[in-house]
Amino acid sequence: MIKTKVRLRPIVSNINLPTVLKTTILPGDSIERLFIATQVGEIFYIGNRDIRTFLDIRPQILKLGASEPGVSGGGYDERGLIGLAFHPEFYYNGLFYLHYSVAGTQGPGALSERFIPNPCDPKTLNLRWVNRETQYDHIDTVEEWILPSNGQPQKRRTLLNLRRPFFNHNGVNSLNFSPETGKLVLTTGDGGSGYDPFNLSQDDMEIAGKIIEIDVGKNTFIYNPPVVTRFNELPEPIQETLTVIAKGVRNIPGISFQRFYNQYIKYVGNIGQDLVESIFSFVHYKPIPVTQLIQASLMKSKPDQEGLINFGWRAWEGAFPTSFIRSCSANPTLDEQTIAYYNEAIHSSVKRIQPITSYFHKDSRPDKFGGTSLTGVQAYMGNGIPNLTGSVVFIDLAKDKESPPPVRGILAYTRVSTDCKLNDFSVIETDYNFGSQSAYYVSLGTNLEQTKLYLGVYGSMKVTDFNRGTVFEIVP
Repeated sequence: MIKTKVRLRPIVSNINLPTVLKTTILPGDSIERLFIATQVGEIFYIGNRDIRTFLDIRPQILKLGASEPGVSGGGYDERGLIGLAFHPEFYYNGLFYLHYSVAGTQGPGALSERFIPNPCDPKTLNLRWVNRETQYDHIDTVEEWILPSNGQPQKRRTLLNLRRPFFNHNGVNSLNFSPETGKLVLTTGDGGSGYDPFNLSQDDMEIAGKIIEIDVGKNTFIYNPPVVTRFNELPEPIQETLTVIAKGVRNIPGISFQRFYNQYIKYVGNIGQDLVESIFSFVHYKPIPVTQLIQASLMKSKPDQEGLINFGWRAWEGAFPTSFIRSCSANPTLDEQTIAYYNEAIHSSVKRIQPITSYFHKDSRPDKFGGTSLTGVQAYMGNGIPNLTGSVVFIDLAKDKESPPPVRGILAYTRVSTDCKLNDFSVIETDYNFGSQSAYYVSLGTNLEQTKLYLGVYGSMKVTDFNRGTVFEIVP
């Protein structure tokens, strides 16, 4: 991997936490514009050297930043406006799609305390999410909106209403259109807490922990679907619009499609637990219609899962069996890792795909880094930064806790290895001087042709510390 250095060119600053960065051409416009969605519910675009408001749904967003069980202090949150995608024909039809956490839907959560699996206590390995109508954290919605000619954006219909067990792992940059199928791709996390307490990610009936394709042009006459957690709770016309691409998802910062001759390589980052962050790629897959999954469930048979992608979570964290870490108080370098779900790891070992690269939360190698959380993965097809052409660029929220303050995010890249083995990665050095400010790397985006890269940086881990965001273009 070649050492690469880039510059960060600020485009806009003093904005709220940016969750989605992507470009499109507005109807009647002639140039591609950068759109920025913020976690609190604003969508801006860059006009002629100024920033303009496209949509503001802040009143419709759940109150963010309240203290959560197991999370120290208020302010940190993973809910809010987390998905924005423009229809491939947006220029002509004005359709776009939002994924957000709905105001007024706050519940008590599915568990009252932080979950840690205990291999000595089968109770912790076989937990079930019960009383779902009352024991949930919040409701997420996926909506279709339209920008009428010469008008304000307005909501057309709701595609899905999802009840979520915990405040975290809802996905981010969770809506993207597939250039292969033309369908809307929704990447949902496993529902949250840690270690996927109810193993939702491997359960075929659960919507959580999956990558789902939605045919937005099919059965468009349902406007307000019920609030659900499982596929079989959906009305049949909605079931018919859904196919499942992948399961075994912990949490995903979106999906990226890279054209390779006449097919597409799909890149997905699965955010890790305590050990490792992983990036996967796949070309061929066979999506399973949700109606088929439901049929198999009714017949108590196993659906044909040949061609379904499985990232292996909760038993596997990337290339490793999921472990929890017991600290060795005398010597932190000797912390003990215990396999959390040994039998599940054996059972699923051959069903999952391997990552193309992984990086660790602790790594003492001089040219690597210890990470915190993968926050963006994008293919880069431009020639402006030749070392990166054809590679996969990714970001991590912040260098590990051992790094001296102030906090800095990390920019890095890897490539798909032709022998399909786990590949190395390399840090991309940046020149920007953030001074004494913290710089958490929270989002990564590209333009339509994937020839430009955009980086969202925030000065705090708390969404309630407002106006601490800057969006940069990554340039040679």
